[in-house]
Amino acid sequence: MTGASGGAWAGARGTTVLCVRRAGEVVMASDGQVTMNGLILKGNARKVRRLGKESQVLAGFAGGTADALTLFELFEANLEQHQGNLRRAAVELAKSWRTERRLRRLEALLCVADLQITLTLSGNGDVLEPEHQVIGIGSGGGYAMAAACALLRHSELGARAVAESAMECAAELCIYTNRNLVLEELPLRAREQAS
Repeated sequence: MTGASGGAWAGARGTTVLCVRRAGEVVMASDGQVTMNGLILKGNARKVRRLGKESQVLAGFAGGTADALTLFELFEANLEQHQGNLRRAAVELAKSWRTERRLRRLEALLCVADLQITLTLSGNGDVLEPEHQVIGIGSGGGYAMAAACALLRHSELGARAVAESAMECAAELCIYTNRNLVLEELPLRAREQAS
């Protein structure tokens, strides 16, 4: 992964995370590939997870794994402190990430979503809500986002089908993205709630 402290974090390589929102459903998907120095180290990494007391927040990362795990922990602590208020937790994390010396060197992007909003967070202090119903981050994020936007405009596919198809497109175009998908959905499906 590459990045620049204090500058635009544009060099994310090695991952694709996509969040799609449609008809009351939110789906976050990621590929499973981890690369370092041109080598594929792992093909089944889990870059998307559920957070919060009732697992009602989805979070995905692009960037250094250790950095992202640190950010997940901090974000989850903020969620708890702000009683599950996603926007407030995101703003507090972004402020800390930008201002605290120990966090400034963390190189990652986070995508977080609940049933109401989707946000992207960066170390520059950015907390961005998409204009449309899609966010893509990482090296294949732009490809996946473009495909998802087109599918949302020109099909009646549900959020999960849009995410799966868009991630397939990203895997065809981005050498740092594989087809080993991890998907998380809100609301929880009945079969997931039963287990």
